[in-house]
Amino acid sequence: MKYILIIGDGMADNPVPSLDNKTPLQQADIPVMDALAAKGEVGSVVNCPAGLPAGSDTAILSIFGADPNHCYTGRSPLEAAATGIQLQPGDISYRCNMVTYEDSDLPFEEKKILSHSGGSIEGEQSIQLITDLFRDPTFQQAAQKAGMVVHPAASFRHIAVQSGASIDGISLIPPHDHLGEVIGPLLPSGNDNAAVLKDLMKLAHQVLDRHPLNDARRAEGKLPANGVWFWAEGSAVALDSFWEKYHKTGTVISAVPLCFGIARLSGLEIREVEGATGELDTNYEGKVEAALDELRRGQDFVAVHVEAPDECTHNGDLPGKLQAIQWLDSRVVGPLTQALADEGTDYRLLILSDHKTLTATRGHDGDPVPYLLYDSRKDTGLGLPYCEASGQQGPAYAAGAPVLMKKLFELI
Repeated sequence: MKYILIIGDGMADNPVPSLDNKTPLQQADIPVMDALAAKGEVGSVVNCPAGLPAGSDTAILSIFGADPNHCYTGRSPLEAAATGIQLQPGDISYRCNMVTYEDSDLPFEEKKILSHSGGSIEGEQSIQLITDLFRDPTFQQAAQKAGMVVHPAASFRHIAVQSGASIDGISLIPPHDHLGEVIGPLLPSGNDNAAVLKDLMKLAHQVLDRHPLNDARRAEGKLPANGVWFWAEGSAVALDSFWEKYHKTGTVISAVPLCFGIARLSGLEIREVEGATGELDTNYEGKVEAALDELRRGQDFVAVHVEAPDECTHNGDLPGKLQAIQWLDSRVVGPLTQALADEGTDYRLLILSDHKTLTATRGHDGDPVPYLLYDSRKDTGLGLPYCEASGQQGPAYAAGAPVLMKKLFELI
């Protein structure tokens, strides 16, 4: 028996007026997932506990069987673990996004944030910009005074580590939940260190806004990555062993550092796939082949995470979100389940969204999301499609998705 988890990041949503009040899951052509749902179990689950951020950090911790109420210290420590960053006592890590501020003569605090990803900036350009920023003499001096260093990543998601700083009472807001808004009320606040971070962000904008690479991006009709945004603060984190909880070996396949960090901290293996971008153009076929390879070499469990529905929603790209969901169906779920069937392999499959990402706001929402649990040996005769409405008709689980992992492994 093999066990598979597929996460379509942010694919759950609320009804969209332009889709005749259907959700993207209802509108999208997903015959494979609908067929599995018809023979499996469809229910709903809250992955993001009340009082904690509604995001992939808390949600995917829950999905993998950890209780965020007990182990969550922030998103960036999870991402830091993915790259082997060792946080020392007193260290604070932050997600350091490349972002886009509007081109205008307005004061920094009066500008709007247009993109949480620097216009979906490519990895090499993102690394060049963040490296040049921390080498700029003025910014370098300010960063050293703040006790901050940066660890570049091959996307818009960098990690900054600050020594000897406090985050008690600090308020750092996720940029993707406030696109198109004036940044003044969103900037760091709450303690003395917040003022330090705010000054670094303002200085970074001054340096990056005139960078030749951003001038070239503007000339090409792209958004400039003309700022950084500190958020997802946290200290070192420890997670329980996946093996000790479930007695299953496993591999996580993703393009997102967060997933790899949770995997490493849980004792799971990770598998990077060439061409996996976290965007709509990701290498779907490569992820499927990697998943099959891991199962064939003896792993009990494999998790495949697809970021594209979430990123498309943040970018205000509804057609892209629909396409991402349809490609998840036709280019991931379909080929993967067909290959297992052709090989005569029995399997149990859990498909779900980690959280809702709302077309209406381009931000996250912690409401219940639908899950689909399928066993290749059984036919429940449920007959429902996979969508939010079907999920409301089935079993409902409050915050605590460890239940679903136990159900996947037939432990309850």
